[in-house]
Amino acid sequence: MKLVIVDYGAGNIKSIQFAFKRLGWDAILSKDPGVIQDSDKVIFPGVGEASSAMTMLRQSGLDQLIPELKQPVLGICLGMQLMCNYSEEGDTRGLGIFDVNVKRFSNTVKVPQMGWNTITHLKTDLFKGIKEEAFMYLVHSYYAEHCKESIANSFYELEYATALQKDNFFGVQFHPEKSSVAGEQLLKNFLEL
Repeated sequence: MKLVIVDYGAGNIKSIQFAFKRLGWDAILSKDPGVIQDSDKVIFPGVGEASSAMTMLRQSGLDQLIPELKQPVLGICLGMQLMCNYSEEGDTRGLGIFDVNVKRFSNTVKVPQMGWNTITHLKTDLFKGIKEEAFMYLVHSYYAEHCKESIANSFYELEYATALQKDNFFGVQFHPEKSSVAGEQLLKNFLEL
C-alpha cells in the first residue's frame, strides 16, 4: 500500500510518520500531484494558521487536487478545518469538502483547548474498536460546528464536531498520532478502510 502525507509546509509530519512506522508502514512525504494521486491513502496534516496554510495550498495547486481525490483521505487538525467551507481564522475560504464552518471558541474558556478530551457519538468504521468517551489529544482554538457530516463529537464550551466524513474524505480535529492506544487504533482503521 502506498501511503502519502501531503507536504505543503504546514504539517506535524515527523510524529505522523513515526505513528505509521509503529504500525509497520512507511508514509511518503510529497507535494507532487502525481505521487499524491497515485497513492492508496492520503494524509492531509496541518499545524498553524488557516489563511497562510490555504495560501500555500493555492500556490502549489493542491487546493484544486485534494477535493478531486478518490482514495481515502484523512485530514488531521488544521487539515480537517481546511477541508471545511470557511474558517473564522484569518477569514479563510476552505476547500469546501465538508459543508460546515469553523469558528473560534469564545473568551469564556481557555484558548487554545490543549490536552486530552473525550470523543462521543462515534460513527463509521474509522472508530472500530474505539470506545465511547475514549480520550484523544487536542490543541486548537477553532472548531468545526456540529453538522450532518459529524462522525464524532467533543465538548469544550459547547458540543462540536471532532471528526467528519463525507464520501472518501475523513477529518479529525484531534491528533491521532499523539493519542496513545485509541489514536493508534484510528490510524490502523484508516489504513484498513
